[in-house]
Amino acid sequence: MSQAKILVVDDTPQNVKLLADLLSVKGYRVATAASGEEALAKMAAEKPDLVLLDVMMPGISGYEVCKQIRANPETALLPVVMCTSLDPAQERVKGIEAGADDFLSKPVNQPELFARVKSLLRIKGLQDERLARLKSFFSPQLAEMIAAGRGEDLLKTHRREITVQFFDLRGFTHFTDTAEPEEVMELLRGFHAALGKLVLEHQGTLERFAGDAVMVFFNDPVPIEKPAEHAVRTAIAMHQAFIPIAKHWEKRGYELGLGVGIAQGYATLGAIGFEGRRDYAAIGNVTNLAARLCGEAKAGQVLLDRKSVAALEGAFQCEPAGPFTLKGFAQPVPAFLLQP
Repeated sequence: MSQAKILVVDDTPQNVKLLADLLSVKGYRVATAASGEEALAKMAAEKPDLVLLDVMMPGISGYEVCKQIRANPETALLPVVMCTSLDPAQERVKGIEAGADDFLSKPVNQPELFARVKSLLRIKGLQDERLARLKSFFSPQLAEMIAAGRGEDLLKTHRREITVQFFDLRGFTHFTDTAEPEEVMELLRGFHAALGKLVLEHQGTLERFAGDAVMVFFNDPVPIEKPAEHAVRTAIAMHQAFIPIAKHWEKRGYELGLGVGIAQGYATLGAIGFEGRRDYAAIGNVTNLAARLCGEAKAGQVLLDRKSVAALEGAFQCEPAGPFTLKGFAQPVPAFLLQP
């Protein structure tokens, strides 16, 4: 990581300049801060790969800065090296309690500085690779919590009210009957890529891909405000994103559309599977209802259940549709059609 960015935090200008010059010569990019408050602001703006943090500073001390770094999910894994001219043994204990990864005594020994920086950046590179792999299976929020060692409780079985959303392609069965396998994979790649991007942007959790059917839920594992609104905005954005996909395949002689079903209710959530292969799943009647409503939605439509419409509190216009006789439901189910 020779192009890694290092944030140097010290209230003494000479110390900042010395460290910045030494690291720049080695090919690292350097950002600087003269106080704890400035350091926290710079971390959000600069996204450093490592922090060299002075212990004694006016205002927020280095210990407090380190504690805040560890408390923030976005920086919980950020390597922190604390620099001090005080008693190393005593300060090391305080630094470990605050969450520091390593220590340097002042005046800084150059070979030791470079060795510690290189070692911690190597570890961070491995953590980044692990996080990237996790993000291919989980939402970014959950992946970051798991990588930081705080995802175990989230993965335990629990019950929560969520908004569930199903997407399904119309015309897909005819498409698979007549198209080449390579064309089917091309369609699914484009569909999944467009939908996956939008789901993450709207803070959803992708539960599973099942061919042309995709299940998403909101408000778990990370709670969010107004999950039904997030689901509706995702559906609207995906209908827009699907227009060029449909036009592309229309030129090849295929008629494709997208139907969406949304329902809100309580579900049991948690990790399922076996050692070496686990998924994060939602189980409950609400998932069945969203899937059945999706099955009734025509191309270009979004059908919602009564609870999700109530949760929207008039933020979107919905008109009564149905009621529908749905498999698995003893009574006809009222539904609502999202208006353009």
